Amino acid sequence: MQPLFEVSLPVIGMIHLPALPGSPGCQQLSGFAATWSRIEEAVMADAKALADGGVDAIMIENFGDVPFFPGSNPAHVLTLMTRIAGLVRRTTRKRLGINVLRNDGISALAIALASDAQFIRVNVLSGARVTDQGIIEGTAHDLLRYRQQIGAGHIAILADVQVKHSSPLGGGTPLAQDVDDLCKRAMADGVIVSGSGTGKAVNLDALKATKAAAHNHPVFIGSGASLDNLAEISRFADGLIVGTAFKRGGDLDAPVDAVRVSTFMAAVTAQRARANRES
Repeated sequence: MQPLFEVSLPVIGMIHLPALPGSPGCQQLSGFAATWSRIEEAVMADAKALADGGVDAIMIENFGDVPFFPGSNPAHVLTLMTRIAGLVRRTTRKRLGINVLRNDGISALAIALASDAQFIRVNVLSGARVTDQGIIEGTAHDLLRYRQQIGAGHIAILADVQVKHSSPLGGGTPLAQDVDDLCKRAMADGVIVSGSGTGKAVNLDALKATKAAAHNHPVFIGSGASLDNLAEISRFADGLIVGTAFKRGGDLDAPVDAVRVSTFMAAVTAQRARANRES
C-alpha cells in the first residue's frame, strides 16, 4: 500500500454527524426531506470550514447516533452515511475517512469504497474491550478478508489501540504487546492512540510506547490534540485526528470554526518546517 499522505504530520479534521433519522437524538422536522436538508446543511458547513482551514483530510463518523450499536448498523444509517460521504468527497476533494460507530468496520469499508474514501477507522480491530456498548471483540479476521474480496486493498485501515471510552477485558495486556498484535497479527495499516475519552489528551508515555512498538506503522493521535500540546506530541506522532479543538469555543457540540482550523494548521505548518530544519 502506498503512503496515505504526502505531507509530514497530516491533520485529519473530524465531522461529527448529527443524529441521523431513526436515532433517538434526531430532530425530526416535517418529513424526511426537511430533516435531511438540515443535516446536510450542518455537515457541509463543517466540511467547508475544515477544507477552507487547510486540513489534509476529513473523516466522518455517526457521532450523533447515541446510543451506538456495538457492531452492525441498520441499512438506512449506512445508506445515509454513504450519501454524506460522497457529497463531502466531491465538494471538498479532500482525502476522506469513514468511521461507523461503534465498531462497524465492514460497513465503513463498503462506504469508503462507494464514496472514493481513502481510509477507515476501526475502534477495536484486535483483542476485546469492555465499553458502554458491552464487550466488543476485534473484527480483523472478517474485515481483512472482506477488503480482499471487494478489491479495496487501497483503502487503509487505521485502528485504535486500547481505544478511548473502554477498559481491558480481564487483566489486559501491556500496551506494547497490543500495538505489536495490532500491526502484525491484525494487519492494521496505522495505529491510533488517544486519551481516555473524546477530547481528552493522550498520555505522553503511552504515545512514546505506541510509537516504539509500532515500528514502521504510522501513529496518529486520536483525541485531545491542541495548540497547547502540538509541539510536544508532534515529536512522536505521525499524524493528528482533530475534532474538539476545531469546534467553536472548543465545545464538542458546536460547529467547526474555520478560524480555529486555520490557526491550528498554521501552527502545524510551522512545526513541519521546524522538523525539516532539525532533520
